[in-house]
Amino acid sequence: MRKNTFTLLLAFVMLLFIKQSFAQATGNPESEQVKKVLSSYKAAIEALDVSNTTHLFAKDSKVFESGGVEGTYSHYLDHHLGPELKVFKSFNYSDYKVDVQVDGLYAFATETYIYTIVLAKDGSTIKKKGVATSTLKNNNGKWEIVSLHSSSRNTK
Repeated sequence: MRKNTFTLLLAFVMLLFIKQSFAQATGNPESEQVKKVLSSYKAAIEALDVSNTTHLFAKDSKVFESGGVEGTYSHYLDHHLGPELKVFKSFNYSDYKVDVQVDGLYAFATETYIYTIVLAKDGSTIKKKGVATSTLKNNNGKWEIVSLHSSSRNTK
Protein backbone atom coordinates (compact mmCIF):
# COMPACT_ATOMS: atom_id res chain seq x y z
CA MET A 1 0.00 0.00 0.00
CA ARG A 2 2.80 2.43 0.86
CA LYS A 3 4.50 1.73 -2.45
CA ASN A 4 1.28 2.44 -4.38
CA THR A 5 0.70 5.68 -2.45
CA PHE A 6 4.26 6.80 -3.12
CA THR A 7 3.95 5.91 -6.83
CA LEU A 8 0.67 7.83 -7.08
CA LEU A 9 2.15 10.84 -5.31
CA LEU A 10 5.22 10.78 -7.55
CA ALA A 11 3.05 10.54 -10.68
CA PHE A 12 0.93 13.47 -9.48
CA VAL A 13 3.99 15.65 -8.85
CA MET A 14 5.42 14.76 -12.27
CA LEU A 15 2.09 15.61 -13.91
CA LEU A 16 2.04 19.02 -12.23
CA PHE A 17 5.63 19.67 -13.33
CA ILE A 18 4.88 18.69 -16.93
CA LYS A 19 1.74 20.85 -16.96
CA GLN A 20 3.66 23.88 -15.63
CA SER A 21 6.52 23.34 -18.10
CA PHE A 22 4.06 23.07 -20.99
CA ALA A 23 2.25 26.25 -19.90
CA GLN A 24 5.53 28.18 -19.79
CA ALA A 25 6.69 26.78 -23.13
CA THR A 26 3.44 27.56 -24.96
CA GLY A 27 2.99 30.99 -23.49
CA ASN A 28 0.40 32.18 -21.08
CA PRO A 29 -1.92 35.19 -21.08
CA GLU A 30 0.40 37.19 -18.80
CA SER A 31 3.49 36.68 -20.97
CA GLU A 32 1.44 37.48 -24.07
CA GLN A 33 0.36 40.78 -22.49
CA VAL A 34 3.99 41.59 -21.71
CA LYS A 35 4.96 40.79 -25.31
CA LYS A 36 2.20 43.12 -26.49
CA VAL A 37 3.69 46.01 -24.46
CA LEU A 38 7.15 45.34 -25.91
CA SER A 39 5.72 44.98 -29.42
CA SER A 40 3.88 48.31 -29.10
CA TYR A 41 7.11 50.05 -28.13
CA LYS A 42 9.00 48.39 -31.00
CA ALA A 43 6.28 49.36 -33.51
CA ALA A 44 6.36 52.99 -32.34
CA ILE A 45 10.11 53.18 -32.85
CA GLU A 46 9.78 51.67 -36.32
CA ALA A 47 7.07 54.24 -37.11
CA LEU A 48 9.45 56.98 -35.88
CA ASP A 49 6.61 58.18 -33.66
CA VAL A 50 6.96 57.57 -29.93
CA SER A 51 4.57 60.36 -28.93
CA ASN A 52 2.04 57.86 -27.56
CA THR A 53 4.38 55.52 -25.66
CA THR A 54 4.59 57.00 -22.17
CA HIS A 55 1.70 54.77 -21.04
CA LEU A 56 3.92 51.73 -21.70
CA PHE A 57 6.34 52.84 -18.95
CA ALA A 58 5.96 53.36 -15.22
CA LYS A 59 6.20 57.01 -14.22
CA ASP A 60 9.39 56.33 -12.22
CA SER A 61 10.92 54.01 -14.84
CA LYS A 62 14.66 53.76 -15.43
CA VAL A 63 16.26 53.65 -18.88
CA PHE A 64 19.84 52.59 -19.57
CA GLU A 65 21.38 52.62 -23.03
CA SER A 66 24.81 51.32 -24.03
CA GLY A 67 26.44 52.09 -20.69
CA GLY A 68 24.60 55.35 -20.08
CA VAL A 69 22.00 56.19 -17.46
CA GLU A 70 19.21 58.00 -19.30
CA GLY A 71 16.88 58.60 -16.34
CA THR A 72 13.12 58.08 -16.51
CA TYR A 73 11.44 57.21 -19.79
CA SER A 74 9.94 60.71 -19.97
CA HIS A 75 13.42 62.23 -19.68
CA TYR A 76 14.84 59.74 -22.21
CA LEU A 77 11.99 60.53 -24.59
CA ASP A 78 12.45 64.30 -24.36
CA HIS A 79 16.25 64.45 -24.38
CA HIS A 80 17.42 61.42 -26.32
CA LEU A 81 15.00 59.18 -28.19
CA GLY A 82 12.60 61.86 -29.45
CA PRO A 83 15.28 64.14 -30.95
CA GLU A 84 17.20 61.13 -32.28
CA LEU A 85 14.22 59.74 -34.21
CA LYS A 86 13.77 63.11 -35.96
CA VAL A 87 17.02 62.62 -37.89
CA PHE A 88 16.08 59.14 -39.13
CA LYS A 89 14.42 58.37 -42.44
CA SER A 90 13.67 54.83 -41.26
CA PHE A 91 14.29 52.44 -38.39
CA ASN A 92 13.66 48.73 -38.89
CA TYR A 93 14.08 45.67 -36.70
CA SER A 94 14.90 42.23 -38.10
CA ASP A 95 15.75 38.83 -36.62
CA TYR A 96 13.66 39.82 -33.60
CA LYS A 97 13.32 37.31 -30.78
CA VAL A 98 11.81 37.81 -27.33
CA ASP A 99 11.85 35.66 -24.21
CA VAL A 100 9.51 36.50 -21.33
CA GLN A 101 9.43 35.03 -17.83
CA VAL A 102 6.55 36.07 -15.57
CA ASP A 103 6.92 35.75 -11.80
CA GLY A 104 3.92 37.12 -9.94
CA LEU A 105 3.60 40.89 -10.42
CA TYR A 106 6.91 41.09 -12.31
CA ALA A 107 8.02 40.01 -15.75
CA PHE A 108 11.52 39.78 -17.13
CA ALA A 109 12.12 40.05 -20.86
CA THR A 110 15.12 39.67 -23.13
CA GLU A 111 14.89 40.86 -26.73
CA THR A 112 17.53 40.25 -29.40
CA TYR A 113 17.45 41.82 -32.83
CA ILE A 114 19.27 43.56 -35.63
CA TYR A 115 18.26 47.12 -36.32
CA THR A 116 18.86 49.14 -39.45
CA ILE A 117 18.65 52.93 -39.46
CA VAL A 118 18.64 55.10 -42.57
CA LEU A 119 19.57 58.72 -41.87
CA ALA A 120 17.37 61.41 -43.43
CA LYS A 121 20.14 63.88 -44.28
CA ASP A 122 22.20 61.66 -46.60
CA GLY A 123 20.59 58.21 -46.74
CA SER A 124 23.53 56.56 -45.00
CA THR A 125 22.79 53.31 -43.19
CA ILE A 126 23.63 52.14 -39.69
CA LYS A 127 23.19 48.43 -38.98
CA LYS A 128 23.70 47.03 -35.48
CA LYS A 129 23.07 43.88 -33.49
CA GLY A 130 21.14 44.74 -30.33
CA VAL A 131 19.87 43.30 -27.10
CA ALA A 132 17.46 44.71 -24.54
CA THR A 133 16.45 43.52 -21.11
CA SER A 134 13.30 44.82 -19.51
CA THR A 135 11.60 44.44 -16.17
CA LEU A 136 7.86 45.03 -16.20
CA LYS A 137 5.41 45.27 -13.32
CA ASN A 138 1.72 44.51 -13.35
CA ASN A 139 0.13 47.64 -11.94
CA ASN A 140 -3.60 47.05 -11.38
CA GLY A 141 -3.84 44.69 -14.35
CA LYS A 142 -1.68 46.82 -16.66
CA TRP A 143 1.89 45.79 -17.50
CA GLU A 144 4.35 48.71 -17.43
CA ILE A 145 8.07 48.79 -18.16
CA VAL A 146 9.89 49.79 -14.97
CA SER A 147 13.42 49.23 -16.25
CA LEU A 148 14.83 49.05 -19.78
CA HIS A 149 18.46 48.43 -20.67
CA SER A 150 19.54 48.25 -24.30
CA SER A 151 22.91 47.98 -25.97
CA SER A 152 24.26 47.29 -29.42
CA ARG A 153 27.37 46.51 -31.38
CA ASN A 154 28.39 46.37 -35.01
CA THR A 155 27.13 43.39 -36.99
CA LYS A 156 29.74 41.00 -38.30
